[in-house]
This record gives sequence, C-alpha cells and structure tokens, in this order.
Amino acid sequence: MKHALQEYFPMLQSREEVIEKIREKKELNRMFDRWEERQKEEFLDFCTGARGVKMLYDFCAKAILNPEVYPERIEELISLLLGKKVRLLKVLPNDNTRIADETSLLIMDFLVELTDGSIANVEIQKVGYAFPGQRSACYSADLLLRQYRQVRNQMTKETFSYREISNVYTIVLFEKSTSEFHALPDQYIHKFRQKSDTGLQIDLLQEFVFVALDIYREKHQNKNIEKRLDGWLTFLISDEPEDIIALIERYPDFKAMYEQIYEICCNIEQVMGMFSKELYELDRNTVRYMIDELQEEYQKQKEKNQKQKEEIEYLKRQNERLMKEIEQIKRN
Repeated sequence: MKHALQEYFPMLQSREEVIEKIREKKELNRMFDRWEERQKEEFLDFCTGARGVKMLYDFCAKAILNPEVYPERIEELISLLLGKKVRLLKVLPNDNTRIADETSLLIMDFLVELTDGSIANVEIQKVGYAFPGQRSACYSADLLLRQYRQVRNQMTKETFSYREISNVYTIVLFEKSTSEFHALPDQYIHKFRQKSDTGLQIDLLQEFVFVALDIYREKHQNKNIEKRLDGWLTFLISDEPEDIIALIERYPDFKAMYEQIYEICCNIEQVMGMFSKELYELDRNTVRYMIDELQEEYQKQKEKNQKQKEEIEYLKRQNERLMKEIEQIKRN
C-alpha cells in the first residue's frame, strides 16, 4: 500500500524494499540491528515516506540550504526574516576562533555578505540553551569588528569613515527553544535592535532575529499555510505528510527540495551512514542537555536554599531582638 507522499514522490521505496537492501549487506545489517526499535522505525518511515523528511537532520539542511549552491534560497529566507529584500554578494569563511565543542549542537551555520555591504550570520541550532543572549552579543560583536577591519583595510587613514560600516545581522533558528521563548507562546519570531529611551534615532548597526521553530509548529498545527514565510518554517520544522502535501500544493517550488532529499534516500548505504551519525550526535547532545539542565536546576535550588537560609537568619535575629525588648519591658 502506498503512503500519501509516494503519490507525489514516486522514487520513494517501500518498507520491504528498504529492509531487503539492508539485509543484503552485513555491515548495514549490523548497523541497523544496533539501533533501538524507535530509531529503526524512524529511519524506515523517513525513507519510505510514511513520515515526511525531517529537514533539520544535519545532512538534509546542508544539502538544501548550501548558500554557495542555492544562493536564491538563502536570499529569500533572509529577506523574509528581515522583512526586506536582500541579495547575496558572496559567502564568507566562518571565524575559526569559535570553540570547537560549540558546533556539537549546531545543525548548520553560514556567513554571507549582502550587496549593500552588510553581513548576515545564519545559524540553525538543535537546542536553544547553547545559544544564550550573551553568546549572540559576542558573535554580533565579532561580525561588527570584521566589518570594521574590512572597511578600514579598503580605505586610507584620511578617507576612512565609520559611516562606511554596514549593518550586521545575527539570525538564529532554534529546533528546540528555551523557557524564555515559551513565556511568550503566541510569538515565534523575535527581532532585536538597540534603541534609545528618548526616541533618538542612531544606527547602532547590530540586529538580531531569533526564531523558535518548535513554537511555530505548536501554533500552526492544522492551520493553512498562507504566507511564504509560513511555507519556509513549515518546510524546516514539520515532517507530517499532510503538512508537506499542503506546502507543495500551496508553493509547488518546494517540491524540488523534497525531491533532492528523497533522491539521497534511494542510496540506502549512504543515508544509513548519515542517519547513524545523526543518532550519535543526538544522544551526545541529549546527555549534554540533561547535564546542563540538572546543573541549572541545582544552581537555582542552591540559590533558593541560600535565600531561605538568609531569611531564616533574618527571622532569627528579629526574634532575638524582640525577646530582648520583651525582657527589657519586664524589667521596667
């Protein structure tokens, strides 16, 4: 029996065909048998179309959103998120000074220069705790310094002007956002820029866009895809077959992107290797996430205990003071 997605993507294989290809090779068979049952089912659903493509798998995102191969896709996504039309000039090398372990929760990260001279850093993060506001500010500062050096090197000391420095944008999409975002459950896109408390307008160059994809998914369940940005966010976060069908019927050009991934799925050996790597990273990140959550909870509890201890000490001192006053009254 065909799944709904197989009607749109005939290259999708049946469950029996995928299992047969796995059993044909000892190495693939051993790899498959090492997976947990839920992981086996997830892989089979992914390859057969029982469920849709999860675009936030590392290999999927990098295949679809490579700015050097598909600049028009990145141009459109950045334009929609910034709310203004942008054009890519070139892809820039990333700063290699970042801590290596920071990449473990990173789905993808690219840096592009736009035709107006501004720079945009776009990241897709698995879990939001790895990208707090402080880190965002540091990355933005790095981008601004990079802009300054670039402009400074292109001009002489006499002709240099800070007004030649363009905006820098830090755009971060979270597969799983932190509690701060869930405090505003009806909002999934947050834009930040520095502004004065008096209304004075000065361009301070640094802008931020944070997108909570998990909140978007919760908010848009069973809703029609009406806007192009909704189409992109649905494409990135949803693996529900009905969402995929609704998306390609509303915006047919997305079908080609799904076809790219399903063509990869035809090579079972290749996709199993990539999927296995995803599972390893997911397990590693889950452990790290749990450790960090426990540490955060421990710290909160420690601070709470300290506060309670201080309150008890305060009440104890107050009680001693009152007892002294009572004794003084009795003596008088």
